[in-house]
Amino acid sequence: MARNYFCQDENLIDKMEEECGVFGVYATSDDKVDVANLTYLGLHALQHRGQESAGICVNDKGEFTNRRGMDLVTNVFDEEALEELTGQMAVGHVRYSTTGSSLLSNAQPLVTNSIKGELALAHNGNLVNGLEMRKNLEQRGSIFHSTLDTEVIAHLVARSFKDDIIEALTHSLQKVKGAFSLIAMTEDSLVAARDPHGFRPLAIGKLEDSYIIASETCAFDIIGAEHIRDIEPGEIVVINEEGIKSKYYGERTPYNFCVFEFIYFARPDSVIGGQNVQLAREEIGRQLARETDIEADLVVPVPSSGIPSALGFAEESGVPYKKGILRNRYVGRTFIQPTQEIRNLKVKIKLNPIKDIIEGKRIFLIDDSIVRGTTSKQIIRMMKEAGAKEVHMGIASPPVAYPCYYGLDTSRRQELIAAENSVEEICDHIGADSLTYISQEGLLASIEANGYGFCTACFSGDYPIGEGEGKFSLEC
Repeated sequence: MARNYFCQDENLIDKMEEECGVFGVYATSDDKVDVANLTYLGLHALQHRGQESAGICVNDKGEFTNRRGMDLVTNVFDEEALEELTGQMAVGHVRYSTTGSSLLSNAQPLVTNSIKGELALAHNGNLVNGLEMRKNLEQRGSIFHSTLDTEVIAHLVARSFKDDIIEALTHSLQKVKGAFSLIAMTEDSLVAARDPHGFRPLAIGKLEDSYIIASETCAFDIIGAEHIRDIEPGEIVVINEEGIKSKYYGERTPYNFCVFEFIYFARPDSVIGGQNVQLAREEIGRQLARETDIEADLVVPVPSSGIPSALGFAEESGVPYKKGILRNRYVGRTFIQPTQEIRNLKVKIKLNPIKDIIEGKRIFLIDDSIVRGTTSKQIIRMMKEAGAKEVHMGIASPPVAYPCYYGLDTSRRQELIAAENSVEEICDHIGADSLTYISQEGLLASIEANGYGFCTACFSGDYPIGEGEGKFSLEC
């Protein structure tokens, strides 16, 4: 018998949240390339991956200048700030943090200096053995200034027996376990590396004679760069005046790419493994329709996360698609919430059903996922108050029943509504007339990323590295 746990905090964000986005530039042209502005634009395209902090570090002939701030990219960097950031290389970072770690000391890029030279690091992911390694380093005299996994890597580099800083970085990456897509900048090279499982995305692009590294290809589009290829799991790429070189620093393993990149995280205009994310999400919606036997008058998406799947569902099912919920584009994360009464209206302030569209209709409401159930419950209640005859809910992912230890903020299983409740119990809790999740088999069949295998641990509990190790993770 399942224990009926339901999240009591209506103010918790009912979404998976991803940790970071990374961007790097190596300018090989003799002409002066504005690497800071390119990085600024790239980070702006990656802003969906993190809104807590932003940072850019530039390298001007071995001299590093690092600027970080606790805000959106556009607020951290103005024209004057960007003019001060000149050089031939740059590394940038945007970060999402969990509660309690929203500190400037945790903003990236992280810049360190050791006998091996100066090093800037920007990291996306979580190290599952990060806490254990941190304790070992502290016992050997290392002093930490942040709670970042990234700083663990920096200390490993400084203590490595390898004299060359890139060899030291490679040696350090062989010691860590977990998810990391990493961009590093030394005094003369730009380095990019991906963990052997390939949990998080990382791609190489080219702009004329300059090389670009980014979490997603949408960052290439904004600056007019060409997407060359994705960096492979376990691959390290070094770019310097000798050109671009690549090698595998560890045992090659099959892809365990985070399936939620296709479901929710990645921007719809990005391409991963040769597959456009928007088209993949529409196909997920079509598959959901094939697995659903519900009569409805309208297909309505939860904006904006449910729109692509709702389009595919409507196309496959023949049920008309309507935008029956308005999203207020001008309510940001810093919206002032002075009283409990106002906080309770948070979802209604952001999302408002359009009564003339949904009144008297049987609605099939589509979203990408249910994590805690708080938002779904409020949306369904608002739609019924607006006159919807029935509200059936379809979810473009299987139930999220297990925590993620590889870079998402669902490390506590007790917060997940599907952890100990059946689909029927969840349906009853959120107030829907029916609830349909896409099957895991149907989800994976909908994604055609070339050569990619997927991590589905949040659905199945089958952890590629191990649940026990994951409990010792730090933060991105």
